[in-house]
Amino acid sequence: MADPRFFARAGPFTLEELAEISGAQVAKDAGRERPITDVSPLSEAGPDDLSFLDNRRYAAELGKSKAGACVLHPSLRSRAPEHMALLVTEDPYRAYARIARAFYPEPVPEAGVHNSAVVAQSAELAGDVSVGPNAVVGEGAVLAAGTRVEAGAVIGPKVEIGEGSVVGANCVLSHCLIGKGVRLHPGVCIGNRGFGFAMGAKGHLDVPQLGRVIVEDGVEIGANSTVDRGAGPDTVIGAGSKIDNLVQIGHNVRLGRGCVLVAQSGIAGSARLEDFVVLAGQSGVAGHLHLGAGAQVGAQSGVMRNLEPGEKVAGSPAIPVKKFFRLVSLLQRMVDKKGNGDE
Repeated sequence: MADPRFFARAGPFTLEELAEISGAQVAKDAGRERPITDVSPLSEAGPDDLSFLDNRRYAAELGKSKAGACVLHPSLRSRAPEHMALLVTEDPYRAYARIARAFYPEPVPEAGVHNSAVVAQSAELAGDVSVGPNAVVGEGAVLAAGTRVEAGAVIGPKVEIGEGSVVGANCVLSHCLIGKGVRLHPGVCIGNRGFGFAMGAKGHLDVPQLGRVIVEDGVEIGANSTVDRGAGPDTVIGAGSKIDNLVQIGHNVRLGRGCVLVAQSGIAGSARLEDFVVLAGQSGVAGHLHLGAGAQVGAQSGVMRNLEPGEKVAGSPAIPVKKFFRLVSLLQRMVDKKGNGDE
């Protein structure tokens, strides 16, 4: 059970209702009107709880679980205990996500501007916008319907935020246009000047950064991540992209749709990532490179060349992932052969 001090639970729901919510199918031998009151991990769930199994390495826990219901793949039905009602689907994790969202919907604050917030007279706020304590909304900023600005956030002049977007506590936004349904977690900084200067023996001369940041619909950006505005062309974050905490995106970078950037990854200026590129944790992409659609970069890898669509790389400098693991295996054999493997 989630801690009720922090999470308000809805429900209960019947299995039939949960099937409709998730898109899963109720197994024929399960009672469709059976009430389910909560979601919980397999190891902790009780008779009134629903759990899920997506990773087969945890299949052994299924037979020992006391969960009253479980979402799982059809191929695992035979491994479930007799007492357990089943919701079967080809994508258990996605189905569980929908169910968990139904039990624990995100709270919606009351519309209005807190009396400690500072909102410029020329700013345009839709009637149901929420602006939290000590937040600042600059001249000419536009906040569309359902926008939520949390405590201490700063929305710079002329910034536009689309419907249903959430700006977390202490975010700072400037020189940017934010789409619909965007989620910015606490401490995100968007639109800061890019890292551009003319180097020279007499000193490094800053180059004006005259572009913007365009964040398209449905993007999520994690806590304390930064996205620099373009130097002339815009920095663009493609629709539906998911960016983890502590990620740095340089000026003029362009992300396609559905990219995933894991914590502490970074992209240098003017790199271009096509749709559904994945950067694992602490990986880096050098400037002015092009990563084709669906390319995947392993953790702590350094990309120093263009990648073809669907290419998977690892290491620093990054090389094809199969070659990387062959090299690791070869090195390990060489070390073991000398008898120094444990030293």
